[in-house]
Amino acid sequence: MNPVKWGIIGCGDVTEVKSGPALQNARDSKLVAVMRRNTKLAADYAKRHNVPRFYDDASQLINDPDVDAVYIATPPNYHASYTQAVAQAGKPIYVEKPMARTHVECLTMIETCKSENVPLFVAYYRRALPYFLKIKKLVEEEAIGRVRYLNIRLRQPNLLTSNSTTPWRLIKEISGGGLFFDLACHQFDLLDFIFGPILSTKGYATNAGGFYKVEDTVTASFEFASGLKGKGEWCFCSKDHEDTIELTGSKGSISFSAFGFTPITQRKNRQTAFFDVPMPSHVQQPLIQSVVDTLKGKDQCPSTGESAARTNKIMEEIIYG
Repeated sequence: MNPVKWGIIGCGDVTEVKSGPALQNARDSKLVAVMRRNTKLAADYAKRHNVPRFYDDASQLINDPDVDAVYIATPPNYHASYTQAVAQAGKPIYVEKPMARTHVECLTMIETCKSENVPLFVAYYRRALPYFLKIKKLVEEEAIGRVRYLNIRLRQPNLLTSNSTTPWRLIKEISGGGLFFDLACHQFDLLDFIFGPILSTKGYATNAGGFYKVEDTVTASFEFASGLKGKGEWCFCSKDHEDTIELTGSKGSISFSAFGFTPITQRKNRQTAFFDVPMPSHVQQPLIQSVVDTLKGKDQCPSTGESAARTNKIMEEIIYG
């Protein structure tokens, strides 16, 4: 069977280990071309990853007849325009998270792909990782009874100094917001996957540290369509680290990390159980395999433009009201 031949637009850090090798290693998948505006960096990536062709112009990669599908791995400010160009070329799209800077851009991307009859997938790879599938299974099996409440806590110290160049993730015009947009999107998408869509939310955001212009401290409460309620706290100017999501059930609790992949902890009947789930070498490979299998008519990928757009909508409501 012929493999799905991929091209990457934007072969930066995320593609080095998480996704680029996964496109090579997934079954029925092959990475055949990469693009980066810096020709030397594009050539270097292609050489190191054994990719036969490289470009410094996205249109050349998009129109390469040997490229079947395109992975857009740029910052979010390019997602909508590149999605339009790839869709008009009739090629399936796998785009990095967050899906776009705004919910409106997400809806435009969805409509463009529908009108051109091409599938749109988003790189919320936690939906396919065994670690989070184990949590979803515990919830569905009611291992702690019915989940009645959940709490998100994410804290990180500020890493910028007075001499630091502001990274693009902290520039609203590029990323859509601050680290909340970059990291909380994974958490909200995961919760959407496990518990279904969030129906309503209320949030507060501020810049407490004063190290950059976008928000660095966020609190929110939210309610799922099922009636389940939760809250979250995010601080990116803290003195310490915390990465915890806790599910409170009628018979116990489950706690886990969204980013550290520490052992899943289940507490029930005064007993504690730990589940240590191995991680794949390339964390996007299970989801990329699902994308490839979907394109081959063998699967239905759990991360689509529609599901990802819901996360953008929730984040915007929390930050901007």
